[in-house]
Amino acid sequence: MEPDSDPEKLEMMEGSFSQTMQIDPKRARFPCSIVWSPLPVISWFIPFIGHIGICREDGVVLDFAGPNFVCVDNFAFGAATRYVPVSKEKQCCIPLSQTAFNGERHYIQDENGGDLRTWDDALRKSTQEFQHRAYNLFTCNCHSFVANNLNRLAFLSGGWNVVNLAIFILFNGRWVSTASMLRSVLPFVVVFFLGITFGGFTFLKFWFIVTSVLIGWFILGTYCFKNLIQL
Repeated sequence: MEPDSDPEKLEMMEGSFSQTMQIDPKRARFPCSIVWSPLPVISWFIPFIGHIGICREDGVVLDFAGPNFVCVDNFAFGAATRYVPVSKEKQCCIPLSQTAFNGERHYIQDENGGDLRTWDDALRKSTQEFQHRAYNLFTCNCHSFVANNLNRLAFLSGGWNVVNLAIFILFNGRWVSTASMLRSVLPFVVVFFLGITFGGFTFLKFWFIVTSVLIGWFILGTYCFKNLIQL
C-alpha cells in the first residue's frame, strides 16, 4: 500500500506528532530523553547516585525497577527531577516522523542482527531482554538497562556502561524545576550538616569510606572485571 500523499493530511499528522514530542514535566513526558530521580536514603548520603530511565518517542518513561520487571509510565521512585534530551542527530535510528510520514526504509541492525527502524524499536528490544533478567543493585540495575538501550541505538557511537552513563547524567542533566532541584539536593545538605554537627570527623570518615567503596565497586566491575556489571 502506498503511503498517503495528501499534503493537507500529512501536515495535520505532522502537527499532531510534533505536539506529542514536546517535553511536558507536568505530564511526565520526556520524549527521547534519559530521566533521573533521587533514591530514598542512598541519595541523601551520595547525591549523584539515583534511579534512571529512558523515554519512548511519545515521552513515556521506561525503567528497570525489579526482577524481570520494566516499569512503563510509572517511574519507580517518583517524578523525574533531571533529564537529558538525546539529540536525534547523534543516534543511528531515524526519527519516528520520517518512518510514519514518508515511508522511507531507513534502518540499522542491532547487535543481534535485528532491524531497528525507530527509537522505539530499540527500546522495545531492550525491554523484552530485561523482562527476563534478575535485578541486582550491584550487578544489573537501572543504569544497565539504559546503557543497553543507548548501545543498541549506537548513541554517540555506543560504548556505554554504568560509569560513563552516570557521569554523563551528572554533567549534562537539566533540572526539571527549582522544586525538583531542592527535592534532590536538600536532603543531602540536611543530612551532611547534621552528620558534621553531631558526628564530626567520624561521620566524614564513614561517608568517605562508603562512597569510595561504592564508586570503586562499579569502576572495577566495569573496567577490570567486565562480566561483573551486566549491560
